[in-house]
Amino acid sequence: MTECLVCKHHLTIESLSCEKCKMTYNSTFSFPRLARLSREEQKLAESLILHGGNLKTMAETLDVSYPTLKKRLNELSSSLKKKQKEDERQVEDILYAIESKEISAEEGIKLIREINGEI
Repeated sequence: MTECLVCKHHLTIESLSCEKCKMTYNSTFSFPRLARLSREEQKLAESLILHGGNLKTMAETLDVSYPTLKKRLNELSSSLKKKQKEDERQVEDILYAIESKEISAEEGIKLIREINGEI
């Protein structure tokens, strides 16, 4: 679940913990771009990877025509591009917040690295 069930706004993660050592990290974390895809889109992306990009066998496995599969993949690509643009706008907002001293450069860098999937 990556969206609020009430208002559909993006959820954030406030706590992460290790089951083995019981270490807990409390902060605000965002979901990676691929995790913010719909469940259907995630399954399609997974299938594409598992089929090694072979669309012919993927279409056969999914029991859809090649044109239907291509259409779904184009929709997946559009969805990822939209999420990428959202992330770019968020980075711009963070840079503005750093510039206007609303947040520290250290905090801004951490947030940008998280958005870019580096941490």
